[in-house]
Amino acid sequence: MRRLLKPTILTALCFLPLQLFAGQQKDHNDAFTPGPAGMSKLAQEVRHQLVMLPYYSIFDDLAFRVDGSAVTLLGAVTRPTLKSDAGNVVKNIEGVTQVNNEIEVLPLSPMDNQIRRSVARAIYGDPAIGDRYGDRALPSIHIIVKNGNVTLEGVVANEGDKNLINVRVNGVPNVFQVTNNLQVEK
Repeated sequence: MRRLLKPTILTALCFLPLQLFAGQQKDHNDAFTPGPAGMSKLAQEVRHQLVMLPYYSIFDDLAFRVDGSAVTLLGAVTRPTLKSDAGNVVKNIEGVTQVNNEIEVLPLSPMDNQIRRSVARAIYGDPAIGDRYGDRALPSIHIIVKNGNVTLEGVVANEGDKNLINVRVNGVPNVFQVTNNLQVEK
């Protein structure tokens, strides 16, 4: 009994920071999600500049928060250059006086790269999902993988698509945990 309890406690402690990080992400604007109609011009320009970054892919999550003329960049990216590029383009936006770049650079890991490819294949290779969400320049479903844990960010058309994607991703080998933060369009 004691041997079974230790790994369970250890596993719970390992996943606790990931859950805390996932909870923080709810308080931001995703760069790939259209904002509300009353969004400020500054927020619209920040969103536009982030989406236009050349190496922004489905394996990155760029997000931001605007507080007056200060912009806080959030999310997680696979390339350190994408973090610095995001900070540089936002600094050059008229009206921005301060940029806090809190984007996390995901660790290099061959296993995480394999999981990213497998999850992308599971989502975008499925005709029921891929035909609807995969034909855009920047698809609306983003796959963040950190140490075998997958977080899905983005927007889907309905609850059925969200559940189907969740089932597909949970079927991918070597995935420890799936956090489904997909939002349903209103």
